[in-house]
Amino acid sequence: MVGLIALGFCFLVIWQLFRLNREENVRTSKALWIPTFWVFIAASRNVSAWLQYSGSGADQYLEGSPMDRAVLSAALALGLVILFSRAGRTNLLLRSNLPILLYFFYCGISFIWSDFPDVSFKRWFRAIGDVVMVLIVLSDLDWVAATRRLLTRVGFVVAPLSIVFIRYFPQMGRSFTHAGGVTWTGVATDKNGLAMICLIFGLAAIFRFLELYRVEKVNRQRRPLIANGAVILMSLYLLWEANSATAFSCFFLAGAPMTLTYLYRWARKPAFVNTMVSAAIGVAFSTLFLSIGSGMLANLGRDTTLTGRTNIWHFSLGLVQNPLLGAGFESFWLGPRLKQMMILLNQGVNQAHNGYIEIYLNLGWVGVVLLAVILITGYRRILVAVGGIAPMASLRLAYFIVAVVYNFTEAGFKMMHPVWLALLLVTMIVPELRQPEQPPSTGIRPLVEITKFQPRPVRSAVRAKQVVRS
Repeated sequence: MVGLIALGFCFLVIWQLFRLNREENVRTSKALWIPTFWVFIAASRNVSAWLQYSGSGADQYLEGSPMDRAVLSAALALGLVILFSRAGRTNLLLRSNLPILLYFFYCGISFIWSDFPDVSFKRWFRAIGDVVMVLIVLSDLDWVAATRRLLTRVGFVVAPLSIVFIRYFPQMGRSFTHAGGVTWTGVATDKNGLAMICLIFGLAAIFRFLELYRVEKVNRQRRPLIANGAVILMSLYLLWEANSATAFSCFFLAGAPMTLTYLYRWARKPAFVNTMVSAAIGVAFSTLFLSIGSGMLANLGRDTTLTGRTNIWHFSLGLVQNPLLGAGFESFWLGPRLKQMMILLNQGVNQAHNGYIEIYLNLGWVGVVLLAVILITGYRRILVAVGGIAPMASLRLAYFIVAVVYNFTEAGFKMMHPVWLALLLVTMIVPELRQPEQPPSTGIRPLVEITKFQPRPVRSAVRAKQVVRS
């Protein structure tokens, strides 16, 4: 009974957050609810898990849940319909972001050499949904407001709901480690997932708070400040309790450059931005990799093997048969390789816990190069946006740093992963739509102008007589 009361109060809090953050003068398409649903599922758990539905059969890991497949396919179909209705803007976006298209094209054809071509193709088709959802957001007439609303909508739900799950529904909001300890999961499936959603949506809430606070006091709106401030506090609380070193370090390594570049003009200079980004990535890389076996991690209270990650990297790299092309999209952790890895590690595993190694295992060096092209071109675009004080530029910079650093110890370049979705969202460029060319003048007014034409009123009786005589 207490749990139901707490859940009802949670829904009341969520409704209040939406009400406080309402923007009366901003209009976005109702189609934005489709990517909102997609990102919510990606950030939390599958539809079948929410409905407590479990499929049967030993091959469910290969085939997936029929319920999840049906629901996500319906969302993808609706998304494609929206994009077809925006054909002009969609084509312009696609032509302006060829590196991402080339990457997904290579992922699609990689099922040809996969040991499980049907599974690889199904997962690629599902991964296309990430691109579709991002295109829906960026093809909105007000893509800045659409991006902001997408992040705030999901953040307003997952943060308070996670707290209620942890406190009053432990069977859904907590899990046990191999050693028997209790960890917080919230709406996610593990503690790393909880920390990751606090990282993504907490940074978005901080950026929105900075936007609102910089408005002049006369026009400053207090209610959205309260809503986003509440999400920031909840995210920090959950991030601390989740005890995820990766997400915690990413939060501050990305949050500091975001805040500096948004508040101070001198911090937007390309040289300074390059220095901040290099320092953030360099600190994370050196702390994680150069200190392995040196005792630094032990002094920081962390496992010197990065919780067994070094063993996963060592054994998985030894099973690579095609270094150039890889095993095929999302195909490495299947079949005999998965069984062999479980025997070598004496535990279950389904990812490399390193995004770059994960890409190498599935797509080979070709995939790594294509990913590098996305990162390099994306960073160049973000650097220009930061220098030009473009909308969302500082948040885009923060998400880029998160994507690079987070994948040192987690595989975030995966389908329906919030870090991957955030990277696609910030690396895609949104070109300005060209105004339609004016038709050549023929000396005849268009029909629309004629119907809107109104004669000027006669100002005096003398002027009226002149008009009558003429």
